[in-house]
Amino acid sequence: MSAVSSIHFAAVVEWFDNMTTNGINKQPSPLAPSTIHITTHNASGQATLHSSEQAKWTAFTDLKFASASLYTTTAMPPDLNDDADIKSFKEVVSRGVVPAVLPQGTVCRFVDFEPNGKGFMHRTQSLDYGIVMEGEVVLELDDGSETHMTKGDVAIQRATVHAWSNPNPTEWARVLFVLQHCEPLYVGGKRFKEDLGAANGHVPESANDHE
Repeated sequence: MSAVSSIHFAAVVEWFDNMTTNGINKQPSPLAPSTIHITTHNASGQATLHSSEQAKWTAFTDLKFASASLYTTTAMPPDLNDDADIKSFKEVVSRGVVPAVLPQGTVCRFVDFEPNGKGFMHRTQSLDYGIVMEGEVVLELDDGSETHMTKGDVAIQRATVHAWSNPNPTEWARVLFVLQHCEPLYVGGKRFKEDLGAANGHVPESANDHE
């Protein structure tokens, strides 16, 4: 991570160290709990299981969703030697709330959406893979289009202004997201930066678009 990125990451750390959330570590939805299994290597180079831990959840009741960060990296490519990436992940999640995107890194997370939960428009400087695991969601873009997605559907988002909603009046929905830091986006010579929308004040800024 560059010196500039380190400074901005430190600012994010300070921000969410002082942040209050609606609840951490309690999964609010009735969907299946998740166990994170991480592998490593022994001294002979054989693959072994490093750890198995329950996912830790943060509930954002005002925003009608909850999230669990399953794994993060802070470098591209990540360094797996001496379990450096695992140590980095443990450090990041130990601070409570993980930003939407990490500078030069990746975030893998579950997001559970409340029934009848209306989404909010936002953009991150990232390339995102969103896979619907349970229920149904609606992907809304800023051109006014809406795409209905069900279990097994995949959205590839490229620094996209978007909102996620759960149209089901009784059932929760779950989406698996993998977010990757990307280069700044320019369209017609105009720079498009992160905008967390209604999540400002609830979710720390990613601090990966200050170049």
